[in-house]
Amino acid sequence: MSPKQDKKIKELHSRLQEIPIAIVGMSAIFPESKNLQAYWDNIVREVDCIIDVPATRWNLEDYYDPDPQKEDKTYCKRGGFIPEIDFDPMEFGLPPNILEVTDVHQLLSLVLAKEVLRDGGYENPSEDLRQNIGVILGVGGGQKMMIPLVSRLQYPVWERVLNNAGVSDGDTAKIVEKIKKAYIGWEENAFPGALGNVIAGRIANRLDLGGTNSVVDAACASSLSGIRMAISELLEYRADMMITGGVDTDNSPYMYLCFSKTQAFTTQDRSTPFSANSDGMIMGEGIGMLLLKRLEDAKKDNDRIYAVIKGMGSSSDGRFKSIYAPRAKGQELALKRA
Repeated sequence: MSPKQDKKIKELHSRLQEIPIAIVGMSAIFPESKNLQAYWDNIVREVDCIIDVPATRWNLEDYYDPDPQKEDKTYCKRGGFIPEIDFDPMEFGLPPNILEVTDVHQLLSLVLAKEVLRDGGYENPSEDLRQNIGVILGVGGGQKMMIPLVSRLQYPVWERVLNNAGVSDGDTAKIVEKIKKAYIGWEENAFPGALGNVIAGRIANRLDLGGTNSVVDAACASSLSGIRMAISELLEYRADMMITGGVDTDNSPYMYLCFSKTQAFTTQDRSTPFSANSDGMIMGEGIGMLLLKRLEDAKKDNDRIYAVIKGMGSSSDGRFKSIYAPRAKGQELALKRA
């Protein structure tokens, strides 16, 4: 690192020391945890929330095979799955008919954003305050709504296969229409309902927030990257309050195949991340949000303060043996910068 770069980093970090950031609100949905209190309770009680893929999600017989080399199969059948959450569209001014074409990421994030404001004591912020509340979220994984929409577009392939198999044109048309009904249809709400960036946009829209809204995808570092960007908004006084955190509710067959074919999953029923003999990961869903304010403002407003952020560091691994292989020196650099 050059002296000039080192100086800039020190200046940024000293600014965070001079203007610390307070966490004044939290909300969460995690495996076996419908809310933040259940999450803490599960930790205290040492509950193992990793289970076999529930039948309500997808059929193991369709996609699971213990052989990692098996074509179009996942060799992992374990994961962390968020519980069923009640969602009232009318609470957020949403017409019920758009729910089928709106990704669950967007709907549950609305619930969590409203809850994090309530937890921070800002359930009904004034109009002036709303204009200075922003939303930056880390969004990992795929957007589940994309899969059925793209799958529905494969109908020309189905038609050609059926025709080549000797099926009559009339029967082909009937079969294709029946297959289409297995997927959601394309309509005006399907496009925004499937987009990852609309997760933050819908929060700003439905909660009437005037600060910046965006999402960031930095793979497993997405939530921390979102927090880093939210902190910058506060340090530069472009916002007075920020909703930030991470969103990932996509334990779909697609994601299981992604990690299976890179052989990132453990072959065991339990992941052992801190063991020298660890052989891989297990996926888990979850949404966690924080409400951030400058510490000086939080104290002035008599907010409850969960914790204070005085350092934040980030890095990349640079050139290494593969695009998704972690490099210890790169991660060490982030810690040193923090």
